[in-house]
Amino acid sequence: MLRYMTSGESHGKAMLAILDGMPAGLRVEDSIINVDLSRRMLGHGRGKRMRIEADKVRILSGLRKSVTIGSPITFMVNNIDDTIDRLPAVLHPRPGHADLSGAIKYDLKDIRSVLERASARETVARVAVGAVAKALLAEFGIDIASHVTAIGGIEAEIKDLGFKQLVSISERSPVRCADPDASKLMCAEIDDAMEEGDSLGGIFELIVRGAPAGLGSYTQWDKRISARIAFAVMSIQAVRGVSFGTGIGAAHLRGSMVHDEIFYEKKRGFYRTTNNAGGIEGGITTGEAIVVQAVMKPIATLGLPLASVNIRTKRPVRAALERADVCAVPAAGVIGEAVIAIELAGAMIEKFGGDSVREMKRNYNGYKEQVRKF
Repeated sequence: MLRYMTSGESHGKAMLAILDGMPAGLRVEDSIINVDLSRRMLGHGRGKRMRIEADKVRILSGLRKSVTIGSPITFMVNNIDDTIDRLPAVLHPRPGHADLSGAIKYDLKDIRSVLERASARETVARVAVGAVAKALLAEFGIDIASHVTAIGGIEAEIKDLGFKQLVSISERSPVRCADPDASKLMCAEIDDAMEEGDSLGGIFELIVRGAPAGLGSYTQWDKRISARIAFAVMSIQAVRGVSFGTGIGAAHLRGSMVHDEIFYEKKRGFYRTTNNAGGIEGGITTGEAIVVQAVMKPIATLGLPLASVNIRTKRPVRAALERADVCAVPAAGVIGEAVIAIELAGAMIEKFGGDSVREMKRNYNGYKEQVRKF
């Protein structure tokens, strides 16, 4: 069983994570983690903090000579801006943030204690864990990518792009969008929102290539891989909706236009010519690409704050103004890659077992032969 926990506050000393259950024999270099930590910081519309921090991971346990040894892996990413004890109290909750509900729940008279942990800075730890999960998946030929399909009212038109081309174009875009024209319009929309003291949300898509058929199960609700992925993606700060394949569009179509017809060739085995299901049927992967869309709401911190109430005096005020992004959709895609990688790595470990990568591969190859003969 693969499991992890994160710790740390936004302006505390460090962000930390412990990953347990990773098999022995996986090479993990700091550089592969730092690449994704850097990608998480990029994107037009990110806040001033991205110019302050320079996130680098330090692995404290679980590796020997850069190879996993089967014991828990501990990650630490230091915060350069570690001013938590010197920061002023926050008394004006922001609409759309955990500020007020968190203060009420934990009986806190200073919202600073809520926002420091509720902050999306926490995802630094998840991206570090996800990079190791990606490394395990890569051992089995599984790749993950993300790209932005909408920001504000701007929607991308992406057609007939292969996986590698999609990755290449989107990674060069300031908003990680594979439609160059839409990318320019998105940047302009972000600039307008910034000038108006507002924020923007959008949609990002996750694509997993190479996952085998048979991950997940229909036998219990919490074993469905679609449910596990949806839970993980929904846990990302500001994500408000998750869909697979054709997504909510399927609600407006007849079944004959939605379900993916099944074909068979001796050399190829079972296959589909469409992938409206997004690579998952009945809570189990089909072997087609896994395609997930996530809807992200606008950031709760606004340059021109909304109406609020002082939690001590109960008088009307304007919401607190914290350092924040105008738009974080491009970064959320990178975080999405991390959390889906963790879920799929866990499903691979459950399916193929093994205390080492080599043992997992033996079991995996045996399963592939079983599927070939089915």
